[in-house]
Amino acid sequence: MPKISVVMGVYNPSNKEMLLQAINSILNQTYSDFEFIICDDGSNNESFEFLQFVCRKDNRIILLKNDINKGLAATLNSCLQIAKGEYIARMDADDISTEKRFQNQVDFLDNNNEYALVGCSAVLFDDSGDWGHRKMIEKPIDKSFLFNSPFIHPSIMIRKNALMKVDGYRVSKETLRCEDYDLFMRLYSLGMKGFNLNETLYRYREDSSAYKRRKYKFRIDEAKVKYKGFKQLGLLPLGLIYVLKPIIVGLIPYRVINVLRNERTT
Repeated sequence: MPKISVVMGVYNPSNKEMLLQAINSILNQTYSDFEFIICDDGSNNESFEFLQFVCRKDNRIILLKNDINKGLAATLNSCLQIAKGEYIARMDADDISTEKRFQNQVDFLDNNNEYALVGCSAVLFDDSGDWGHRKMIEKPIDKSFLFNSPFIHPSIMIRKNALMKVDGYRVSKETLRCEDYDLFMRLYSLGMKGFNLNETLYRYREDSSAYKRRKYKFRIDEAKVKYKGFKQLGLLPLGLIYVLKPIIVGLIPYRVINVLRNERTT
């Protein structure tokens, strides 16, 4: 049995070189006791054939395919159904894990049974290069969820038994873009806790203006997820203003958002 099951969803990758970099960053980890489950989420035939070719390079890779596009939450649940590892590590198809990520996260979980999951800080980059650094709070508490998710989703490693206690990811229209936020709040509502290593073990691809361009529908969905999660965590009515934050942010001029983001990531 592998110690870790790495789970990653892929859907019509626009840049195959990025996908290769992401996959290689996992295969080149200093900690090698893992299986790598990649689920193609209904990509076109050309993209899937490329994935098949890439996955032949290492027998630790297991390739799944959804017949139709189901979204990330359902895709990750498909991976979890066959995962054999004690720990589940997330990975995104256009990011990069530093080579010691798994070793450091396994060491932490092995020696800190009181924590269900562990994340880390990340370098933020896009096609133009590095543009910021996201340092995560070390010991998030319930109130940490008021502001934003206190974990970078694809950087986490989590105990599989903790995920099973909440039945994995919640598949819903409202969790389409915030399945991670929803998951973490459900875990915390059951008394489980997470920790962020004070190390930059992940390179997170994020367009510096992506959040501002988010469709209003997704902002409303995020507000719904926050309301449900805050209610479970006992953060209402204090948290109501934070529930409305995604909607309010959509009304703020981009130049103001950019200043705030730069302050957060420097």
